[in-house]
Parts: sequence; structure tokens; C-alpha cells
Amino acid sequence: MNAEAPRTGAAGTSGADRFSINQETIKQWSLPELVAGCAAAGVQHVGLWRGPVQEYGPAAAARLVRDAGLTVSTLCRGGFLTAADPAARAEALADNRAAVDEAATLSTGVLVLVSGGLPPGDRDLAAARERVADALAELGPYAAERGVRLAIEPLHPMYASDRCVVSTLAQALDLAERFPVEQVGLVVDTYHLWWDDTAADGIARAGRAGRIASFQVADWVTPLPEGVLLGRGQLGDGSVDLRRFRELVDAAGYDGPIEAEIFNPSLWARDGKEVLAETVERYRAHVL
Repeated sequence: MNAEAPRTGAAGTSGADRFSINQETIKQWSLPELVAGCAAAGVQHVGLWRGPVQEYGPAAAARLVRDAGLTVSTLCRGGFLTAADPAARAEALADNRAAVDEAATLSTGVLVLVSGGLPPGDRDLAAARERVADALAELGPYAAERGVRLAIEPLHPMYASDRCVVSTLAQALDLAERFPVEQVGLVVDTYHLWWDDTAADGIARAGRAGRIASFQVADWVTPLPEGVLLGRGQLGDGSVDLRRFRELVDAAGYDGPIEAEIFNPSLWARDGKEVLAETVERYRAHVL
């Protein structure tokens, strides 16, 4: 890993030991069921979401994970920082400070940020990205003081209007590189980036700058089962060259957890233990 970069994951691990299961992949499980299931399956890392963590209690969730011998690879999500209205902006900043505090309580160094889309009636993508930068300037020092790095996640361009004005690694890096490396990094997510012929260059650039904070994997299947938001495919079921992405991220110096984040109702309708076992098997077959 780049000498200037903070250690964001299980540095030095490799292969199966790097596998992390994102909580949304097995949404049918409660947090205690997720933790117990991962511990029984030998999965060492989990990516958590704020809603279930808040419901269980951040301190209690931290104890639950720690007592099971697991680590939290990421907390999702902060962000939605594009509001132009001062009151909405202040509300978003307060919510993101709370997210940073929750991440710190969980002892994860990565808070995933989804930047937010265009406000109603707004068509100025560049101005919206600048408001994201303004927010990062306020939130970055707060996060770093608590041992948390803000990780900008570029989302597929189909999300640009309503969820995320940051669509490419280059756009994410242009934002991140304005700030110290310990404050702001980015997420490489195969589902959102597989289509982009500049992704390899972006990954290499991010690696040189020590900016890769998280690596997430999911597949792209067509037709999309439940629209773009809930249309992620199980690993190996779609069009993404998952192993090639892993090789690129490895070559860029990232050696932290590899998080399977798959939003798919067909997985949620199945037995959680079966889904976890299948996802681990698919990870071994298609990512390693």
C-alpha cells in the first residue's frame, strides 16, 4: 500500500481471509444473526448499515461484533451532501457527523459516502459536486480526528440525477485529492464501474495516491431484476470481470477486505445461511 495511505482494512491478509459480507446481501438476517452466521462460517469481516446499527445501538453493535471476533470493514452510509438550501445543508452535515461517530464506535476506519443527486429543479452537476467538496472540507477533519476516513463511492451514471452526482473514479479522485489522504478516500465498486473503460486508469491513479479505502463486488445482470437499485447480481451471474477488478485493485496496493454487497430480493427470499455459503463459494470461484 502507498506509504502515505492509512491502513484501512485487514492489511497483509489475502485470499479467503479478505472476504467481507455486506449486511444488505443477507438483509433477511438480524444483526445478531449476521454476526453469529459469519462467525460460524469463518467469515472475518462484515460491512454494516446505519439503520440496523442504530436500531440495535452502536455501542451494543460494536460489542456484538467484537465479541464474535469480527471486524467491521465499512459503515454505510453517509453523504447526500448536494443540498443548496442552508437548512438542508446543515441537517446533512449533522447527520454525517453522527455517521462518523457511529463508525468510530464500531472501530471501522471507513465511512462510505454516496454524494447525493441534483436538488429538485437543478441541472448543474458541476455546482452540485462543488457542494460535495464544501461538505468534505467541513467533515474531513472531524472524521480524521476520530480515526475514520470518508470514502466517496462513485455510482453508475443512471444514479446521477437523484442519488449520486459522482459517477466515475476520476470525478471521485478530483474531489478526494483536494484533501489529506487520511481524511478522504474512495470506494471501488464493480457494479458501478464495470462499464467504464477508464476504470483501470482510475484504480491505478487511486492506488498511487493511497486513496482506495474499500473494494466492493457485485455482478451486473440483464435484464435488471428490480431496477438499477435492487438489480445487483450474485457473483459470477453477470457481465463483470470480477477477477480482473481484483487484480487491478491488488496491483494498486489495496490489501484490505473485499466486500460482497449485493442488493437482490431473490437472495433476501432465501435462507441466510445458504446465501452466505453461496456467496463465499462464488467469491472463491470468480474473484480470487
